[in-house]
Amino acid sequence: ASLTKSYHREKKMMYTIDVFVSPALYEPHTMKQPYTAVAVDILRATTAICAAFTAGAEVIVPLTSISQLPKYRHNGFHIAAERNGIKIMQAEFGNSPTEYLKMDLTGKRIANGTSCILKTAHANRSYVGSFSNISVLLKQLTEKPQNTVVVCSGWNQDAGIEDVLFAGEVAQRLIESGLFTAGNDSTHMAIDLWNIAKNDLLQYSSKASHVERLQRLGYQNDIEFAFQHDTCHCLPKLNPINQLVLAEI
Repeated sequence: ASLTKSYHREKKMMYTIDVFVSPALYEPHTMKQPYTAVAVDILRATTAICAAFTAGAEVIVPLTSISQLPKYRHNGFHIAAERNGIKIMQAEFGNSPTEYLKMDLTGKRIANGTSCILKTAHANRSYVGSFSNISVLLKQLTEKPQNTVVVCSGWNQDAGIEDVLFAGEVAQRLIESGLFTAGNDSTHMAIDLWNIAKNDLLQYSSKASHVERLQRLGYQNDIEFAFQHDTCHCLPKLNPINQLVLAEI
């Protein structure tokens, strides 16, 4: 009887990790609170956000539409926005993490035209994830565990190889911590893909449509940087007014 009670206590301490390979598959209103969300867009939004904070940015505001950019420019924000990998004309910055790391962004407030992050606003904790900050992220997720979802940005509502690989590594490492169990089939699929590709992420991802798109635009340095682990020791989080700031780590 005592073993049975112990078993049930341990079961109650388990948390789920769910992977959504496209934002179209993630419905925040169906999630049971409290839970943590991790937004990921490896090529290149979340990688660039981590780089911008590493370069000293104070606040980054994710937006749903470029039509919002003039309002933020008027309020003293620096504008960062791209469409199809190309910086739009009124933007000061694009989405290049390697360019951000060459800048001094100390104290700057940036409005960024990326919307996937805002979809995670209903979570009681929402973080930005990338390979560049994966160890810091995993430390936070295991030290303050609760049910967790990884929301992949993909491309045009479709899955992206690079985001699913990241989700697979996060899911596997959380499960290996002993605190988490897979919550949906996509989690198992992402883990399997991660284990196929993990010995050479760059090579495996060369078939990804977004990699090919960025290569045509001349962003090979960004592609290579995006698959490197732990280049940015920071953890951006979404605050209650939907601004990205740095979490305490």
